[in-house]
Amino acid sequence: MKATIVTIGDEILIGQIIDTNSGYIAKALDKIGVQTHELLSISDDKQHILDTFKSLQNKVDFVIITGGLGPTKDDITKKTFCEYFDDNLIENQEVLTHVKEMIESIFKRPITQMNRDQALVPSKCEVLFNKVGTAPGMWMKKENTVYISLPGVPYEMKYLVENEIVPKIVNEYDRPYIIHKTIMTYGQGESLVAERIENWENELPNFIKLAYLPAPGRVRLRLTARGTNKELLQNAIDENVQSLSKIIADIIVGYDEDETIEVVLGRQLTKLGKTISTAESCTGGKIAQVLTSVSGASNYFRGSVVSYATETKVSVLGVSQQVIDEHSVVSAQVAQEMAIGIQKLMKTDYAIATTGNAGPSKGDADASVGTVFIALITPNNIIVEEFNFGQPREKVIDRTVNKAFEMLQKEIFKNL
Repeated sequence: MKATIVTIGDEILIGQIIDTNSGYIAKALDKIGVQTHELLSISDDKQHILDTFKSLQNKVDFVIITGGLGPTKDDITKKTFCEYFDDNLIENQEVLTHVKEMIESIFKRPITQMNRDQALVPSKCEVLFNKVGTAPGMWMKKENTVYISLPGVPYEMKYLVENEIVPKIVNEYDRPYIIHKTIMTYGQGESLVAERIENWENELPNFIKLAYLPAPGRVRLRLTARGTNKELLQNAIDENVQSLSKIIADIIVGYDEDETIEVVLGRQLTKLGKTISTAESCTGGKIAQVLTSVSGASNYFRGSVVSYATETKVSVLGVSQQVIDEHSVVSAQVAQEMAIGIQKLMKTDYAIATTGNAGPSKGDADASVGTVFIALITPNNIIVEEFNFGQPREKVIDRTVNKAFEMLQKEIFKNL
């Protein structure tokens, strides 16, 4: 089964807000065997909406629309639905009662006519009751295509997808099984990973597809199996993941799409009972930010010093002014002293330090723009590496963060 997701709103098209609804809906549909055929964003224009509805008629099983269901005059989806389905709006008493109760209990005032109009729905539609908002969802079918309209407010949309749309599709439609498995790798680029697993990939059965999802410093390998026999699909996925793991065991850090490197590192640090701290210059605290984005980071992360200025490296971290004068503030020696300083200050098992020229100007350093030194202290040794990440500035910072995590991951997992 196929679906097209349509977001309605000029605010999306002009970049005023980011469309997060489509991704959520697509994931929810994928879990129940409905393949998202395409994502569309269209303007708040009646003719544009009608043309879109017509173009999708009988080409997909579901058209799921978000947006345009509010109480204001520019919310035109319901009226456009009526025109497309040759219908008229009627007042739904259950929705009206709900709207009245919400307005009176939350805002402590009587409903206005604009609020009351929220209860108007096409007479032919099946109302999807929205318990967390005032705009109901609508389900209407024309020939072989179901049109589903949802409010654009994310938490209202999510409620209706989870409690109305997904259960209804599951109960009323036969769907194929779609099984995904994501292998998280770290430390090698897409082309190198592809070269290493080429023979394995060529032996995949035709009902399993492999997708490469690269990002700086990491590659996700997503296996997708589609078919009618769930047990067969799951066994095939498991067998192929097991054989792949033997080929690239050295770069695999997890087996879940949400298993980011910081999650994996945090779990392992917690398991080992080890702690970590960071001293950051060119990365401006981003390593600490990513580490602390993980729930439970307080179990292993002790703190960070963003020693952006040279004098902060000296006064807070204890970096020798003589070392700076002799080797430059962007040097292996300074990175090492920064790491030693933060480890002593925070009393941690591991410590990461970064110093570099992210650009566009050199600042206090002599090294070329893009040059970065990363120091890592472990319970057993001190590692300092030099890199040149080029430009632009954002690329230098992101690649430094990723490389620091790669170095940490190698050391933590070395003796496991």
